[in-house]
Amino acid sequence: MAHADCTIPGQRALTGADRPNGNRPIFGIPVTAATSDVMIDELDRLSGAAEAGEPLQVAFLNAHNANLCWENADVAAAFRRGLVLNDGIGLDIATRLLHGEAFPDNLNGTDFVPLYLERTSRIFRIFLLGGTEGVAEKVRAAFQARAPQHRYVGTRHGYFTDREASGVADAIAASGADLVLVALGSPRQELWMSRYLADTGCRIGISVGGLFDFASGTKPRAPALVRRLQCEWVFRLLLEPRRMARRYLRGNFAFLARVARERLAPHSTPVWTRG
Repeated sequence: MAHADCTIPGQRALTGADRPNGNRPIFGIPVTAATSDVMIDELDRLSGAAEAGEPLQVAFLNAHNANLCWENADVAAAFRRGLVLNDGIGLDIATRLLHGEAFPDNLNGTDFVPLYLERTSRIFRIFLLGGTEGVAEKVRAAFQARAPQHRYVGTRHGYFTDREASGVADAIAASGADLVLVALGSPRQELWMSRYLADTGCRIGISVGGLFDFASGTKPRAPALVRRLQCEWVFRLLLEPRRMARRYLRGNFAFLARVARERLAPHSTPVWTRG
């Protein structure tokens, strides 16, 4: 399988010289391998470079999203537009089998995004997009307490139609935001950013998945020990068995089978790469 490097429009490709551990392709999606400290510095650098070019789109790849990328060309293209970080034990298993070593850190969005906002050397004007009515406002209050150096310039719930999507981008642009956190669920959030991030006027957009639910207190996080063991998916499955069973049981099996297939037959290809 041919794997492209992670090139952001308007910027040079990221290489191992930028980051000692380089990129680890998973199903043709280049996933950045770095510690959280290195990635905070890297995002600061890239967000500065994005001021003069195309905005930077950041996404997190887990087993579920990797399955979506395997199956759908549009989803894969949305992930490949920008910077992709690793999320969860499934990606660790995949990179051990495909590349011979684990990722340096688990850079899941629920933990890494608040950490980035707290430690970044940059001051952002932040718009929060997603969740049900009122959730984004609760997240803004939580982030203002944790990372008060930033300005939180707007919020909007994530329940809008495709016809309203362009207007949402216009509202973000009108707010003056330069960073938008998008919690629309995958793959909707990645597809929306792929199409509309440039229209928002933001220099960086980050897909944050379920972060808003946890930061707002709408849903509980797994205990710290469970998170350290990268088994939070088990906790979520126990809390929401009906909703999560298909994703975590059948989905995880499909993901591991596809990793094994790629390991044993390196020239096998995801559905979206086939002619």
